[in-house]
Amino acid sequence: MKLKYHFNGLVAALAAAGFATSALAAELPAGTVINKANIDQVKNDTFEGKTIASMLPEKLDMQIRSHNLSIKLKKTTPTPLDPKTVEATKKYAADVKYDAASNEVTGYKAGIPFPDIKADDPNQAAKLIWNFYYASPTGQVMDFKKFAFLLIDQEKGLERQQNWFFVRYFMKNRIAGENTPVDGDGSEVSRTLLFATYPQDIRGLGTYTIRYDGPQYEDNWVYIKNARRTRRLPGGAWMDPIGGTDQLNDDIEIFNARPSWYKGYKYLGKRWVLTVANAGKAWDESKKGTAEEFPSIDLSSAPYWNPKEEWEPREVHVIEATPPAEHPYSKKIVYMDAQMPRIYFGEAYDRKGEFWKWFHFTMRSLKGEDGVNTYVSNTGHTLDFKRKHGTVFVSHPSWKTNTAVKAGDVTLGKLEAAGQ
Repeated sequence: MKLKYHFNGLVAALAAAGFATSALAAELPAGTVINKANIDQVKNDTFEGKTIASMLPEKLDMQIRSHNLSIKLKKTTPTPLDPKTVEATKKYAADVKYDAASNEVTGYKAGIPFPDIKADDPNQAAKLIWNFYYASPTGQVMDFKKFAFLLIDQEKGLERQQNWFFVRYFMKNRIAGENTPVDGDGSEVSRTLLFATYPQDIRGLGTYTIRYDGPQYEDNWVYIKNARRTRRLPGGAWMDPIGGTDQLNDDIEIFNARPSWYKGYKYLGKRWVLTVANAGKAWDESKKGTAEEFPSIDLSSAPYWNPKEEWEPREVHVIEATPPAEHPYSKKIVYMDAQMPRIYFGEAYDRKGEFWKWFHFTMRSLKGEDGVNTYVSNTGHTLDFKRKHGTVFVSHPSWKTNTAVKAGDVTLGKLEAAGQ
């Protein structure tokens, strides 16, 4: 009887504790800061009706507890698709065909290729990745003539700044200012110029890439600074590192491969996360040479790479991607907005299956030069937790989308001229 009394008392105490926890849970106001000092106190509280704990992926929770990350809450500001994307989707989506055996797509012209994916579709994950690949709302021209890579040591801080030039011209999904959604004969998806402009020792180093609308690998050329000439790269260059950074070519925008180059995809579910979906100013050149030159990054406090931004709830699809055997990663997990094909977070695992890198790309809206609403990366945090090193990509205020750049402006000759 005495044992039964103690057992019943324990049950009552636990029930009371649970009730007390529930009763104390609160709806947090915008502006609340979540950090390692208070995360256990607020994790069961809610924001916009969802608990904090439910909106923190495991690797984000880890960074709050162990890597000094702070999250300031902001009310959700929706980012609708541009009406021209909606119009193009209605007009062209019916022409798109998906072949599960090859994980290839044919018939794509513009808009979102798979706008109505059913939850029970066995190819749900792959089709979502194809939506991102073809229809990420970054514009038909990404005219980014200046951005920075900040190379950061977790314990010592900023090591080096590199400035780069990036222009990507999309041959498909041309939804504004054109008589046709496709430029050319339909065999290409995009042309990309990427080269360094600072410091002098890497100035001119860069690549020119043609990505085809088929399963073949892209054509890729690199400018060899010492030899003052270009050299064609092998087809596997899409998974090579970018110029001394922590990023692979495959990590541009978190996922930069043609979906069929990966072995397969698995849908892990839909959830809400806290992310930076409406970022602030990333680069203030009036503060050059100080930690405030890059106001959206905490360069003053270890680990020196955390974003200083406001975070809001966004619903995402979580997808696991399995790369080919020769890839440095054994898998990549991405968190893609459920309302538009943009990826906020990514996780990369080594060939042993151990966690290796975290990707967090913050986003901002940018009105294209033609009036179309685009949605671009503001900063991109690639964090190598094995090396204790990070590369943070930073956008520049001069960025433009949907400019008058033509396909003939994005060529191998332009890379050679930049190098010389």
